[in-house]
Amino acid sequence: MQDGGETVLGGAVVHLGHLGPGAQRTMVADLREVVRAAPLFSPETRRGKKMSVAMTSAGRFGWVSDRRGYHYEARHPSGVDWPPIPESVLAVWRELSGSARLPECCLVNFYREGARMGLHQDRDEADFSEPVLSISLGDDALFRIGGTERGGRTQSLWLSSGDVLMLAGAARLAHHGIDRIRFGSSTLLDGGGRINLTLRVVT
Repeated sequence: MQDGGETVLGGAVVHLGHLGPGAQRTMVADLREVVRAAPLFSPETRRGKKMSVAMTSAGRFGWVSDRRGYHYEARHPSGVDWPPIPESVLAVWRELSGSARLPECCLVNFYREGARMGLHQDRDEADFSEPVLSISLGDDALFRIGGTERGGRTQSLWLSSGDVLMLAGAARLAHHGIDRIRFGSSTLLDGGGRINLTLRVVT
């Protein structure tokens, strides 16, 4: 592990450059196995609109979005079990989360050119005292964070490959999202794009 220091944005702690190039490549290789077992899919919002981000999950649960809304499921939409969370990913959780529990879901979001994620809260979990830990791989992304109420002041920061962000404490229910990516800014992924991993305790 390497570390370029910490910064705090809207209560979120960002470990800049926490994962070096070798660790990033190892993690991407592990994630290819996850996607092989549980292929990426394009979820719908409850209004039937396709999200611009493709996703899959690893762990005991996977996060999905469909006409029923946002929820966790024990199986991939194809019916197969979610694969286990790779050890390379769990190691980051153990090092930085401060939690006595292991994550039960690793949500894998893949951002192609033009993809974004609107402001939202992570509130489908049972215990908000557990943190949400996010790992960035690939192209730079403009992260935006606000408060717990929608419509307030927001702050933004460019996240780069290897950065690790944690929402905990007062920031656990902060609204946050990705406004855009700098497509082609990283050579980590063949063909460009960004992978975001979000680790969560669900129950």
